[in-house]
Amino acid sequence: MNPLQQNINFGSGFPTLLRKELLRFWKVSLQTVAAPVMTALLYLLVFAQVLEGRVQVYGTLSYVSFLMPGLMMMSMMQNAFANPSSSLIQSRITGNLVFVLLPPLSYLEIFGAYVLAGIVRGVCVGLGIWLVAMLFMPLWPVQPLWVVFFVIMSCGIFSCLGLVAGLWSEKFDQLAVFQNFLIMPATFLSGVFYSIHSLPPFWQAVSHWNPVFYMIDGFRHGFFGISDVSVWHSFAVVLCFFILTSLLAVKLLASGYKLRT
Repeated sequence: MNPLQQNINFGSGFPTLLRKELLRFWKVSLQTVAAPVMTALLYLLVFAQVLEGRVQVYGTLSYVSFLMPGLMMMSMMQNAFANPSSSLIQSRITGNLVFVLLPPLSYLEIFGAYVLAGIVRGVCVGLGIWLVAMLFMPLWPVQPLWVVFFVIMSCGIFSCLGLVAGLWSEKFDQLAVFQNFLIMPATFLSGVFYSIHSLPPFWQAVSHWNPVFYMIDGFRHGFFGISDVSVWHSFAVVLCFFILTSLLAVKLLASGYKLRT
């Protein structure tokens, strides 16, 4: 048996675990999908009223059009992070995490189920925001392949981070630290609400060290064909970061970090 077959038990409980994680958020979709859509639309409504007509981005692009992809990506990333992190911490607290560990599931299967479910939740939220926003403002991607790439990679990265946070956290307070001091600052300071070219040189340089900036900028490029940095630069950064976060999550699962004690 080769190493791949040893790590992936074909015909095992992987589909069941994936289904369980998908149903977990879908059965409360009013909270996990509809609520983030409403929050994003409230952001859009407030900023549209305050800044529309006063701010032009990329020359002739309206501020509301510029803002929409940023809000979509921010919401997708936050919900992709929330799905595995909240699932793991709830399973740990309620004591049913053992039912994930007892079946003959490899660490790659556990990783795949949690990360794929997080990606699906992020995509559902993003599609919901886009469809509702289309009722008020038509917004079609000019380069849809870039849109798909950055959606999958960005949601995958934040799902991996959510998996890491869920493994590390032993209670909701610790998970809140991860969210409030890492996830929220990284997303809000990444160009969701502004172009980094509007910032002073020092803060532009700081923004270039934030990987979330490249996720949002590349996603925005898929809609408008223009961006703050080269889309290929964003492609390289996001792909590398996805590989790094995936390796970290897989390594923690393989070592049984905070799972076997």
